[in-house]
Amino acid sequence: MKLNTLVNKYKNRKYVCQHVFPELTAVCPTTKLPDFYTVEITYEPNEKLIELKSLKLYFGSYRNIGILHEEITNKILDDFIEAVEPRWVRIEVKVNVRGGIYTSIRRHWSKEKGDEVEKIIKSNNRN
Repeated sequence: MKLNTLVNKYKNRKYVCQHVFPELTAVCPTTKLPDFYTVEITYEPNEKLIELKSLKLYFGSYRNIGILHEEITNKILDDFIEAVEPRWVRIEVKVNVRGGIYTSIRRHWSKEKGDEVEKIIKSNNRN
């Protein structure tokens, strides 16, 4: 599924966009049971903005796909970076509790430095 974008009319301004999608579902490749996720994407736009309807449809395309938590997080962010080309972007995928284990996966990427682990560690302190 392709992510569509819009022209950022305020590309010379510094601001942050945040999108939270609490309805992502995929299939656990091990148990074949559904996994339920909340996805939070926060980014600083450059030339483009994400078109939200395409983002919603993109998330819906995972419904019947068998994929691990870490894979879905990295795939979403890689596709987002390719389409939007933001200045920086952070993703957090929270997995609904399963078997008494809380799981969340985070990744922070910037155009300047690539993946930034220290930003992920610092952001974890906010919880």
